Amino acid sequence: MVTTEKRWRQGRGRGPGAAPPSHGIAARAGAWSARHRWTAVIIWVLFVVLAMGLGTAAGQVGVKNSEQMSGEVSDAARIIEDAGLTEPVGESVIVQGVAPSTSATDKEFRAGVEAVVAAVEQTGEVTDVTSPYDTKTISKDGRSALVQFNMRGDPETSSERVEPVLKAVASVQEEHEDTLRIAEIGGASMKKTFDDAYGDDFKQAEFTAVPVALGILLIAFGALVAALLPVVLALTAIMATMGLMALVSHVMPMSDTANSVMLLVGLAVGVDYCLFYLRREREEREAGRDAGTALRIAAATSGRAVVVSGVTVCVAMAGMLFTGVAEFKAMGLASLMVVAVAMIGSVTVLPALLSLLGERVERGRLPFLNRLKQSKKQRTSDGAVAGGDGGAGESGTGESRFWRAVLGGVLRRPKTALVVAAGALVAIALPAVGMQTQNFTLDQEFGDSVPIVQTYQRVNEAFPGGAEPAEVVVRADDINAAPVQRALADFQAQAVSSGASEGPVEIVTHDEQNVAVIEVPLVGGSDQKRAEKSLGLLRDTVRPDTLGTVDGVEAPISGQVAGSKDFNDQIVWAVAPVFAFVVIFAFLLMLLCFRSLTIAVTSIVLNLLSVGAAYGILTMVFQHGWGASLVGAEGVGAIVAWLPLFLLVILFGLSMDYHVFVVSRIREARSRGRTTREAITHGVVTTAGVVTSAAVIMVAVFAIFGTLSMQSMKQMGVGLAAAVLIDATIIRGVLLPAIMALLDESNWYFPTWLRWLPDLTHDESAVAEAESGADGGEPAVDPYGKAGEQPDPVRV
Repeated sequence: MVTTEKRWRQGRGRGPGAAPPSHGIAARAGAWSARHRWTAVIIWVLFVVLAMGLGTAAGQVGVKNSEQMSGEVSDAARIIEDAGLTEPVGESVIVQGVAPSTSATDKEFRAGVEAVVAAVEQTGEVTDVTSPYDTKTISKDGRSALVQFNMRGDPETSSERVEPVLKAVASVQEEHEDTLRIAEIGGASMKKTFDDAYGDDFKQAEFTAVPVALGILLIAFGALVAALLPVVLALTAIMATMGLMALVSHVMPMSDTANSVMLLVGLAVGVDYCLFYLRREREEREAGRDAGTALRIAAATSGRAVVVSGVTVCVAMAGMLFTGVAEFKAMGLASLMVVAVAMIGSVTVLPALLSLLGERVERGRLPFLNRLKQSKKQRTSDGAVAGGDGGAGESGTGESRFWRAVLGGVLRRPKTALVVAAGALVAIALPAVGMQTQNFTLDQEFGDSVPIVQTYQRVNEAFPGGAEPAEVVVRADDINAAPVQRALADFQAQAVSSGASEGPVEIVTHDEQNVAVIEVPLVGGSDQKRAEKSLGLLRDTVRPDTLGTVDGVEAPISGQVAGSKDFNDQIVWAVAPVFAFVVIFAFLLMLLCFRSLTIAVTSIVLNLLSVGAAYGILTMVFQHGWGASLVGAEGVGAIVAWLPLFLLVILFGLSMDYHVFVVSRIREARSRGRTTREAITHGVVTTAGVVTSAAVIMVAVFAIFGTLSMQSMKQMGVGLAAAVLIDATIIRGVLLPAIMALLDESNWYFPTWLRWLPDLTHDESAVAEAESGADGGEPAVDPYGKAGEQPDPVRV
């Protein structure tokens, strides 16, 4: 029989008598913080304050249009920027008759148009106001007309100054509400609508998420102080990261979306990491260990799991840097930073706070929950079996009796459990094979929840493509040269004759900069597929036959439709390198941190299965409409283009939280001499409570986003919530133990040709030292050991 000592030496490739490895960073950080409590707390506070102060002073640099991504859209934006042009933001007011017989030539109609022109001019916020009777912007049926103008001032802030214009148009509508429909739409008004909805949504999410997380933690811990610690540390990590983002933005620009994603990820992982650490420390104290020993064990076990998980999440988030899309790179870097800050806070300032608080961490106990837990402990002590625990819920040793019951069935029939669970997840994932992605138009993003959507639809019906025209930016050595002027005229004519546009095609020339801008309403309007076909005609046929015949002319085609297509193309290209980077580095981290080839492979497979199931649920709900009405997503018919890649990276990172935590506990039990099946049982049931609490917090926070008005936010919330729920239940509670039970000793397979790799499992020795009283105290009682089991001789 191979002894524990021999197994320990063989697993590390060391000879007999080799000294145990030194403690890892988590154990050392926890020990230092516990010894220098006030120093650790003061350093953390200073770090947060300094980061926020410097970030506020530096200010945050936003992503420019030319930096958004590669492709024609960025080329067009770069030409405009290089020329020093500030394209004004265009707005339109559509005037339509209420009665089908109303015509633009009617006296009442003309009066309405004139009232609109006068009203918007009086605001002082607009310029270049044109009447449809001068520009011929009257629909083919003669029932609709467009009053067009530009916003004054900086285009970037036009949405902040469009409110008086909107009110002026609304007042004209009130005067003619019986006969005319009058409404405004354009770049500034749509951005204002988006910003208002986006801001309101995230304010709602931010104000709801923290109380929800705190409430769940109160139930999990039953004490106010213990529940507040994870929330406070998560919030301080977010605050510090906001400051760091502002500083980093001067090298890599950030965005509002990156800020929102950072907050979401920061709250989720920040609470989770502290929860893992705090629950282990409390569990050890409840098992009879003194405060110092409990803290050292928590640092060496949960602290190590936090570091491994945090590094894995950071690596996953770094995958976004390979997309080539500025928005994704900003989200990836922001998420990476907040995870790193939360991880550092969890293994440094948290041990210091726990050491300072001592038993006071139990203050503010909730009487009802306290009585309930005492009752459970009493039932456990009355009916406990050797080395085990009692009925449903959690035992006094932190073991979940519910999951012990589930696990019993899984371990009795692991093949059946594996086939049923894996089969169910594969079936859920199958619809993702037909997933369709696209950038959402305004009506898809908001449905009928905002009035401007109806205006958007009316404009596209009366003037196909008028709400979202293509924009051709032409640069030449001499924009007024005869060949260039002929090419511009030819392009204008062929854009209509080719069927790509129904007109009017408008050209604005900037003589000094040798730049011309052509606006082309695309046939297809808000129908993305038809509009992309029109765009393809312009890019592949009309442009080469006209502007492409003149040497030295650049003519990239931009606009909303072009941006959507280029973005999709870029994302499709980025899938392979991002996927390869995330999977390979996650595999290597698992290999180094668990020194098991088998665990590294199964970790990747299980995480991919979880992501696949999330994709399947998204496709079923938002593309096929199964249960879509439950989340207010009827009629979307597609998945927003950026979400699949975003979910792959985020979920691959977040899934490692639970996986690392559970497998670390299993490996810890295995290294102390338990059989693989005993270690699986111990690891799953003792972590089930904290994993459940962490998952409930994540699901609740993500589900909040599923209730927001924007369809993209709904999809993100539902996808994240579904994946985390699946991951914390089916994956970690059924599939992981079933696979490990079937593999048995093969779980710990580590080929000899890989033993040259660094050993990152060294924190395990700190557990044995703490338990055996290596600090000079008496050995603590092991509540998890089997009767008659002796400590590992090497570790002692």
